Amino acid sequence: MNQQYKSGFATLIGRPNVGKSTLMNHLIGQKIAITSNKPQTTRNRIQTVYTSKKGQIVFVDTPGIHKAKNKLGEYMVTVAERTLSEVDVILWLVEPTTFIGAGEQHIAEQLRKTHTPVILVINKIDTVKKEEILKSIDAYKDICAFAEIVPCSALKGDNTDDLIQAIMKYLPYGPQFYDEDTVTDQPERQIVAELIREKALRSLNEEVPHGIAVSIDQMKARKKGGIIDIDATIICERDSHKGIIIGKQGSMLKKIGSMARPEIEEMLDSKVNLKLWVKVKKDWRDSDFMIKNFGYDKKEY
Repeated sequence: MNQQYKSGFATLIGRPNVGKSTLMNHLIGQKIAITSNKPQTTRNRIQTVYTSKKGQIVFVDTPGIHKAKNKLGEYMVTVAERTLSEVDVILWLVEPTTFIGAGEQHIAEQLRKTHTPVILVINKIDTVKKEEILKSIDAYKDICAFAEIVPCSALKGDNTDDLIQAIMKYLPYGPQFYDEDTVTDQPERQIVAELIREKALRSLNEEVPHGIAVSIDQMKARKKGGIIDIDATIICERDSHKGIIIGKQGSMLKKIGSMARPEIEEMLDSKVNLKLWVKVKKDWRDSDFMIKNFGYDKKEY
C-alpha cells in the first residue's frame, strides 16, 4: 500500500442554491450534478470521484439542509444530516455575506454536534469586492470551530486547487475506493432522468418545478445505427401543470427535450432519440410509495 496516497469521503452541505452542485461539477471537470437557480434541485446523495496522483476524494453531494414542508422534504433533510457523521471532511458552502440567517444558523447547529472536520467554503467570491470577502470571513469564523476557511468561486474556478489541497489534509492514508476512470457511481438512467429534470426546472415558471419528477420508461440501444432510444415521463402534481409542461402545441416539451438531448448524447457518447411524455400523479411528494418509486428510498439510508 502506498503510504503517501490518501483516499476518503467529503460531503458538500449548505442551503439550497449556494453552488454545491456547480462546485462539484467544476472539481470533477464533468457535469454530474444538475444545477438550476431553483431550490431543491438535488434530491439524492450523488457520489462523484476526484482522482489525482496524491489521492482520491469521493464527493457526496447532499440535498440542501432546510426546514421540511412535506415527506420528500423530510427525506432530503434526513439524508443530508446523516451524511455528516459518515464522511472524513465536511465542506460547508456559504455566500460571501455578513448576514447569517436562520437557515445558516440551523446548519451551524448541526455542525457543532459533529466531530468531523469542517471546511467553510465561501463561494461566489467573483461577485463581491475583496474587502467584502474579509468581512464575510470575520462574520462566520466564530460560529463553528472550522478546520479551514477557503474562499473560492465554483463558477470561475478561482481557488479550487487550494480547496482540493485543504480537503486532502483531512483524508486518511489508504488505497483508492474507485479506479481512476470512475467519475460517478450514479446509474446512467438516473443521470439521464436528472438531466431532463434540470432542463424542465430551467424552462418552467416558479410554481411547477418543485412538483416534478422524471422516470425513465425505457433506454435501449438499437442493434444497428448506434442510436439509443429513450422514453421518459415527466411526472407533475396537477392537471394545470401538465398543460404548462406540454406548452402550446407541445412547444415547452420540445424545448425541454432539445435542451436535454445534447447533454445526454455527450454523457452516453452516442446519438439519442428522446421521447418525452407528461403524467399527473397528484401529491406524489407526500406519498411514501411514490417517493420510493422515483428513487428516493428511506430504507437505503
